[in-house]
Amino acid sequence: FQIMVEQYGVQAFALEGDYGGCEAVNRYIHGGDGTAKEAAAAIGFAIYRTDEMEDLISWMRSYNETAAEGDDIRFYGFDMQQTEYNYQFLLEELKSLGHDTAELEILRDGEEWSALYNREERVSFLTKLNQELSERNLASDTDQAMDTAVHLTDILLQNQAMEKAYEENFADANGIRDQYMADNTMWILAQEEKKGNDRIFITGHNGHMEQSGTYVGGENKVMGNLLTDRIGRNAYFAIGTDFYKTTCNFPTSSGKRVNMTFYSRDPLAKASRKNGYDFSWLDFSTIPADVGLAEMVNGYIFMGNLGENPMDGLNGIVFRILPYAYRVWQVPSELYDGMIFVTEAHPISVNN
Repeated sequence: FQIMVEQYGVQAFALEGDYGGCEAVNRYIHGGDGTAKEAAAAIGFAIYRTDEMEDLISWMRSYNETAAEGDDIRFYGFDMQQTEYNYQFLLEELKSLGHDTAELEILRDGEEWSALYNREERVSFLTKLNQELSERNLASDTDQAMDTAVHLTDILLQNQAMEKAYEENFADANGIRDQYMADNTMWILAQEEKKGNDRIFITGHNGHMEQSGTYVGGENKVMGNLLTDRIGRNAYFAIGTDFYKTTCNFPTSSGKRVNMTFYSRDPLAKASRKNGYDFSWLDFSTIPADVGLAEMVNGYIFMGNLGENPMDGLNGIVFRILPYAYRVWQVPSELYDGMIFVTEAHPISVNN
């Protein structure tokens, strides 16, 4: 990302984290109070409470301190799984717009939402608020506070829809989430285009970034596939990542985290290792068609596909028992424009 900023003029970083938590980071890197550690914690997920994320946030803050007016970099989130900061910032935006916030404050401050409103009532209230704000926004499409308020209500409605989807039809819920993440990414791109920027840097799990990826059954496309449909393959440049060997820090059902080691069986990662690279970058467009490497890139191979589900803490155990549960059989060039390979990846250390 630093190279993209300094050499290619990219000014927006967008993460697989909820919009509100990432807006807290954005405020910090623009001179807000607190520390880089507190900013990283605001994102919400344990995998981001690391020294590496704090280093990135600190660098972004330092960059902005000396950046010329209009050249600052911004931090966005395109997920919708958490709500705390979304409510906080929605209240702020509504107050700045002179909009009544009494009912929203009750919703936010209640110890249990269910003690005040059931889901249908919450959705009804948020939908009505969204419609009111959208109508006002159409009348004044240059009002950034209004535009942001509308987006925050969109995020909160997405969160409610996601909760319902995971309860009722888990198989389809992931696809619904990716649809929302694609929508939110396009909103971020639109915000940057207003500032005269036509490129954004987005990062998330490989499974969300694939240009032709789908969930089981093939009916629901992943975020990267949806973005490719919307802006075209040439406009969506996707970089995948893989490892030869990795030691990961996984949550357990007891709440503790443990380190587990896995091997991807990816022949491209193995080739990188055999050539003596600790890490390497392979641009698929530079590979001659008549070499063996092209056959691997354009054919089916195994690739690592690790991830954690903080709700059950069982992923690591399942992956250890069933190795093929964390390997996918795919064609690299159909998913990405290139890949980064790490020979031996090391576990994160979660900062509390």
